[in-house]
Amino acid sequence: MAELELIALNKSFGPTEVIRDVNVTAKDGEFVVLVGPSGCGKSTLLRLIAGLEKVSDGTILIDGQDVTHDSDRDLAMVFQSYALYPHMTVAENMSFALENMKIAKDEIQRRVAEAAKLLQIDMLLDRRPKALSGGQRQRVAIGRAIVRDPKIFLFDEPLSNLDAELRVSMRKELARLHAKIGGTMIYVTHDQVEAMTLADRIVVLRAGRVEQIGTPMDLYLNPVNKFVAGFIGSPMMNFLPVTTSGTGLELPDTSTFQPPENIDVSKVTEVGIRPDHLTLTTAGAGLMDIRVTLTEELGGETYIYGETPGVDELRVRLPGIRKVARGDLVGVETAAEHLHFFDGDIALPRNG
Repeated sequence: MAELELIALNKSFGPTEVIRDVNVTAKDGEFVVLVGPSGCGKSTLLRLIAGLEKVSDGTILIDGQDVTHDSDRDLAMVFQSYALYPHMTVAENMSFALENMKIAKDEIQRRVAEAAKLLQIDMLLDRRPKALSGGQRQRVAIGRAIVRDPKIFLFDEPLSNLDAELRVSMRKELARLHAKIGGTMIYVTHDQVEAMTLADRIVVLRAGRVEQIGTPMDLYLNPVNKFVAGFIGSPMMNFLPVTTSGTGLELPDTSTFQPPENIDVSKVTEVGIRPDHLTLTTAGAGLMDIRVTLTEELGGETYIYGETPGVDELRVRLPGIRKVARGDLVGVETAAEHLHFFDGDIALPRNG
């Protein structure tokens, strides 16, 4: 396996910049997820790493070696579309690249058998892709990458064509696979749940720039700006406009509260609260009151949506079944350590 380093990477298509001064390091054996909304440049960045697109400016290092302009980087890529040869069997699809590399036949058979057993597709080796389910096809595509024993695995939204239940299953399989083979993996997705559950570290991209890099919990607990705070976490963070009221802060419904001592109230323009960190209380007894507009009862948890003056929608995520009806007036509250404070787009540090 190998370490990957991207240094001041830029990519333009004509006058349009799509990757802007990206600096990212993936350590040997690390699972790094590139995440962001559609059009943020994450797939383009993966293609630059793979050598499928030429770098406009910057450097790509693999184990300290400059490969920016090399076509052969010993990487393996798994595509969203599977990209299997329809006329070949599973075994032939998995062995095709090895045959082109002139690897001995017995070694090819050994690698294919090991990868197939690891991915639990050893009973499918004689089938063709049209006889496979979506999940089985994706396993074959992953197996084709594994047999090459590459320095780095690249995944371009590999689960996006699967249904919801199968995506959860394959997500767990990918996590187990990484634990077993210990490979360096760079994974692209727009799904922040995939990012949170798979990554050792997440790279959040917006408009071709890196907004923040950190562990899933780093990004969840300490986002550097509103974009990261709103993108990481589901449902997304609530943002409430506030104004200064003496030494405290006033919410849109005119209720006031006192922030931690280290927060300069004169700089705070909005307060962020994750739906998971809100609890219900009686009206008038919490941080603020909301009028319930919708409830979603999922059995194991309940989503409550409400409105209050100056806030069109406030989201609350609660464990278990909660009997709250549309039109009810309820209070919401949270612990002070769960509040996030923003000066415009920038998050203010909550400690020290």
